Amino acid sequence: MGQRKQYDKEYKTEVVKLVIETGKSAASVARELGLAKCTVSNWVKQYNQYQKSAFPGKGKGYDQEVRNLKNKIADLEEENAILKKAAAIFVRGPK
Repeated sequence: MGQRKQYDKEYKTEVVKLVIETGKSAASVARELGLAKCTVSNWVKQYNQYQKSAFPGKGKGYDQEVRNLKNKIADLEEENAILKKAAAIFVRGPK
């Protein structure tokens, strides 16, 4: 049994836009791109229902990357706050 193909969010969105903007049926777009008709139909349904939050992915690499970036932002904000406090102390000068 073959492995199932996975498509990224951008590809799915482009296929859906092709269906919506050209007015072609999901079946004809699927034929042109070599995809299953039900796959394209499901993508169109998901897009119509969820719009920008459609096709969230499996949550593996992307979600981990977002988590890492949020942690990095929190660390940088903390460092920034410390540097602001230190700068304020140095601006006051010796007493």
